[in-house]
Amino acid sequence: MSKRDFECADNQEPGLGGRARRGSDHAAAPLRKLKPDEYTVGWICAIKVEYVAAQEFLDEEHEGLEYVPPHDNNNYALGSIGKHNVVIATLPLGEYGISSAATVARDMMHSFQNVRIGLMVGIGGGAPSKRHDIRLGDIVVSAPRNGNGGLLQYDFGKNIQGQDFLATGFLNQPPVVLRTALAGIQAQYERKGHRIEEAVNSVLENNKRLRRQYKKPDQSSDRLYPTGVVHPSTKESCIVTCDESELITRPERDEDEDSPAIHYGLIASANQLMKNALLRDKLAAEKDVLCFEMEAAGLMNHFPCLVIRGICDYSDSHKNKEWQGYAAMVAAAYAKDLLYRIAPSSITAEKRIIDILSDVQETVNGMEKNVHKLIHKQYSQEHRAILDWLTPIDYAPQHNDFISRKQEGTGRWFLESMKFQVWLKTTEQTLFCPGIPGAGKTIMTAIVVNHLLANFRNDPQIGIAYVYCNFRQQDEQTAEKLLTSLLKQLAQGQSPLPKTVKDLYDKYEKSRTRPSLYEITVTLHSIAAAYSRTFIVIDALDECQDLSRLRLLDEIFDLQGKTGANIFATSRISDTIKRRFDGYPTAEISANERDVLAYLDEQLSLRRSEIINGDIRDKIRAGVLRAADGMFLLATFHIDTIMSQPTRGEIKEALQKLGRGVEGLHEIYKQAMERIEGHADAIRSLAKRTLIWIIHAKRPLSITEIQHALAVREHMTALDTDYMPDVKDLKSICAGLVTTDEESGIIRLVHYTTQEFFQKTQGKWFPDAEAYISKICIAYLSLNTFSFGHTRDELEERMESYPLYFYAANNWGHHARETPTIGQEVMNFLEFPRDFWHNGFEPALTKMTGLHLAACFENVTNNHERVVKLLLEAGVNVNSENFLYAGTPLLQAVANGNVVVAKLLLKHGATVDLKPRKGITPLFLAIECGHEEVVQLLLENGFDINLKDQQGRTPLILAVENGHVAIVQLLLHRGADINLTDSNGGRTPLSYAAEKGHTAIVQLLLDKGANVHLEDRFGRTPLSYAAMKGREVIIRLLLDKGAYIDPKDISGRTPLSFAAGKGHKAIVQLLLDEGAYIDSEDVRGQTPLLLAQRKGRWKVMQLLLDRGAESKNLPSHDVGSIAISSRRDSFRAYLRSRPKFI
Repeated sequence: MSKRDFECADNQEPGLGGRARRGSDHAAAPLRKLKPDEYTVGWICAIKVEYVAAQEFLDEEHEGLEYVPPHDNNNYALGSIGKHNVVIATLPLGEYGISSAATVARDMMHSFQNVRIGLMVGIGGGAPSKRHDIRLGDIVVSAPRNGNGGLLQYDFGKNIQGQDFLATGFLNQPPVVLRTALAGIQAQYERKGHRIEEAVNSVLENNKRLRRQYKKPDQSSDRLYPTGVVHPSTKESCIVTCDESELITRPERDEDEDSPAIHYGLIASANQLMKNALLRDKLAAEKDVLCFEMEAAGLMNHFPCLVIRGICDYSDSHKNKEWQGYAAMVAAAYAKDLLYRIAPSSITAEKRIIDILSDVQETVNGMEKNVHKLIHKQYSQEHRAILDWLTPIDYAPQHNDFISRKQEGTGRWFLESMKFQVWLKTTEQTLFCPGIPGAGKTIMTAIVVNHLLANFRNDPQIGIAYVYCNFRQQDEQTAEKLLTSLLKQLAQGQSPLPKTVKDLYDKYEKSRTRPSLYEITVTLHSIAAAYSRTFIVIDALDECQDLSRLRLLDEIFDLQGKTGANIFATSRISDTIKRRFDGYPTAEISANERDVLAYLDEQLSLRRSEIINGDIRDKIRAGVLRAADGMFLLATFHIDTIMSQPTRGEIKEALQKLGRGVEGLHEIYKQAMERIEGHADAIRSLAKRTLIWIIHAKRPLSITEIQHALAVREHMTALDTDYMPDVKDLKSICAGLVTTDEESGIIRLVHYTTQEFFQKTQGKWFPDAEAYISKICIAYLSLNTFSFGHTRDELEERMESYPLYFYAANNWGHHARETPTIGQEVMNFLEFPRDFWHNGFEPALTKMTGLHLAACFENVTNNHERVVKLLLEAGVNVNSENFLYAGTPLLQAVANGNVVVAKLLLKHGATVDLKPRKGITPLFLAIECGHEEVVQLLLENGFDINLKDQQGRTPLILAVENGHVAIVQLLLHRGADINLTDSNGGRTPLSYAAEKGHTAIVQLLLDKGANVHLEDRFGRTPLSYAAMKGREVIIRLLLDKGAYIDPKDISGRTPLSFAAGKGHKAIVQLLLDEGAYIDSEDVRGQTPLLLAQRKGRWKVMQLLLDRGAESKNLPSHDVGSIAISSRRDSFRAYLRSRPKFI
């Protein structure tokens, strides 16, 4: 048999066509025997068919070794291809995966220490996409792309490396000699094609016993199903169980196209067999993955090699073994042709693989000696510092407190319900759980979180994050802070800490600034995408401010769309919030009868009484259950009332008077206050002062803060701890209206409804609450202990001894400004020339000057203006920043719409474009707060009308976002650029107005000439956003102005695609009526109909089908939405009723 010239030029034939290795003369020749160090090419296979194919493409077979080291368990086939001596090894029978491949490579390198290049050759699953027409029998070769080595270990990157994915999830590149040969063979095949199929046929002609298993199957067995079609859990083939009408039709390849086709790019490797078409498509779209396999990731950092895979299936549930033999053959044929392009001298010039690994290990060992002692300590400290910098907020203590209050055994009915089980077991699901006040929504949320933690806490592939919204913590519940909390929780679940989080810290921590909302969400998306599944749980959406809630939900749903996250949310029953969850499964929460009775039984057993026998016990259970009427909180109050009665007769009377619903709760709170009013003077005063602090404080207070507040007396010069009450006494004298959270140390009202009761009735119970708190704060700050000692060490020591200081210093002015008039004690405190304003506590945490506080007040009087002038004349820095709120006095005045003070400050040199630590300027703050007169003042004082803020927004964009029509008019009148985009997303003011639904502003912008066609960074126009959000009137306005009806964004989606996917039937109807293309496909081949099907938008599907949407690729069942199976069945009946489905 002739041999090839290895220094082949491009005009030579490929080195594998038609050579008969097994002729009769050749078969009789004795096998050569070589020494182990004569072998320079290592070839690894995973399974038998790959091992057989590899040996069939040897030009010559060699005699096996007489001796291998005792630890080497490999089976070797030896031979040569051209002038290269090749050792072939396979994994042990029945063993697969990364670790097994690494073990085979390790043993090979010890027995054949002169191996210098490696090949991993065999079969794999393809990832066909719009970009890559991959078919069965094609070949995929790992080729470096975009800075990666051609191989991605996707389970390692997701589970361990987090956002270091690009740096460490992509594995080492193959040696230079293989990459050079790869470039050469690509060029040759492009010019002249290849003869791989001929080579395979030649092998089978010479070894006819292999034909049945290794020949090319009939092309009809190359069956590709849509992503949503899952093979039933049966051993039957697709021909028997799968609907042939659902097959994706692909045109035959032209004669001038290579067959098999050869694809170069990224191969994904993991320990588990890829049989999930959804994950396949996700990785194909995001990482441009071409092929999936199970072994190569175990080699690349231990056995640098090139990976060559013949495609035998499509990495989905429709596994196809028919193509395995042929796929192994074409991969081996390609590997042989590649080796023919490499000169032996090029291989001998490479380092031995064992030496490469030895050098690396030696370097690593040397580094370990120097740093090992420091790593563990620094690692945890650094990561904790970064996470705490993201946000100090920790919801775990609240969660643990809620769980501790749970009645044992309750909540199981919900966890076992069909809707919850579907949400739990299916990706990209939303479950909205509204309920009446006091129904037990928060406890149920805690039960859900506990269930998730119990089941998935130790699974590094699953991320869990949760927040408990609280009406008392509005400052902590901006969209930015809530999203940052979710980011922190997901980031701390990954080890090491994701690089993207570290990058944020490095970028902003030193300058003491904060990342923008855009940066937070981008980082959150990347962290969530690193998990195979992500669960987001949000409790009490109704206790979050409207704007924060709106932004939070926008971002969370966007996160879900991009990462497949599951969302669980609770709220009071609210039409506004309910509309945001239209189209999603809903499970209303109410006190389950079994749960209430279980609670009552425990309380009755704990508080046994001789007067409660079987008969009265049954009456109590029935009476409380009936009165509770789905409100668990009411049941807890009622049982307390019943059990406090001294006789059976009074128990029966009490049962007749039990109130129901919110009115029943308010009656209980009223009765509690009446009991407090009936106490002796000292007890009544202590109870009411306690309630004043808990109800009116700007944030939840700790037990020790409350104790200090209650111990303060006006004109006191030193704190007398003898006045501090015991916390148990506080709970008792407050008649059950307050409770303590053991883990967080917070004292609070028992429920949100309690706060609502006092908001409605505070004029009756606490008419001077704000004035009282401001006086106590001033008295506390005026203690002698704060008049000396200004070093940070002294301050920190004093902060520990006086825990109320921080609250008093930062909030007394906020309480004072909410009083009808400015009291004399406030004026004295502002005017008094004490160290407090100049060098006492100014450097301590707050840097709050008297000028800051004077600027806070909304009720401006002549005396007030006099104080501001006095402070300015005394030399207080007009641009000094309040460290806590990152604001100048001008910002304080702007925030409160205080035009008089703002004018005074500007007159005395306040800088209008000064950017404090939080990155907001006076103009942007005035716009956000809607203070038109202040905006006018600032513009008159020279503010740049088109200057962008830290988030890249212009003043006009901010005004549009917040829906301030008058300010938009003002800005346009003064020359704001109407089409100037933001810096992050490239969006125009019109784009934001269309998304937010501000119809009047859209009309205004259009009348002023806004461009309706401008696309943002994602290729979306204002019409895209209006369709996404279901803004029908705005869509009509845009179309009337000539907006193009079918613009495609970078993912290929049109406004119709967005409307269909979101379930906006009226919008779909409108767009179709206006001529939108009904079968437009995105980059993943999804039409509006398929998007509607994927999201379970059955009414939209019916509409699209009635309007003639192409349905041949419509899956017969929706694998991602078990939750709506009953509706799916009815929809199937609808389909069957249509002529085209008969």
